[in-house]
Amino acid sequence: MSSEDAVLHREVETLYFAHHTWLRGWLRRKLGCAHRAADLAHDTFLRLLARDEPIDAREPRAYLTTVAQRVLYNHWRREQIEQAWLDAIAQAPEPLAPSPEERAIIVETLVEIDALLDGLPVAVKRAFLLAQLDGATHAQIAAELHISLATVKRYLARAGEQCFFALSVGTFA
Repeated sequence: MSSEDAVLHREVETLYFAHHTWLRGWLRRKLGCAHRAADLAHDTFLRLLARDEPIDAREPRAYLTTVAQRVLYNHWRREQIEQAWLDAIAQAPEPLAPSPEERAIIVETLVEIDALLDGLPVAVKRAFLLAQLDGATHAQIAAELHISLATVKRYLARAGEQCFFALSVGTFA
């Protein structure tokens, strides 16, 4: 373990012992569930441990709140994605229903795709998803979104470029 890693671990340990109970309570008030709050408090500290540099938080609770809000946002976003997928799969015939393991893999993949497309305009995301998930042609996408073929091509190029660069920098590798 490098000296920077040791410093980071000591900082996280200090934050954990001093503020874990407070953070768990803060999350419990936001979520209304002590179990989920405990899980997300744990995820918050794991996120801190994954950092590459020391924390050096002058206002520890404000810092933890900021990190926890990001974890909470990711949690809520994942729930939205999972619910949308469950709504879609509920319309499938029973024999096509995936196993619990397949469901977990599919939801995780959808969450990763959502993260890859994060920051793109809604129309660009829709065009990309229509092409990639529904297999829609450029003409079908143009008709669905009421845009030109040239715009469809630009949107798909933009979304593909964002995915490529996110993968190339190791965000999801």
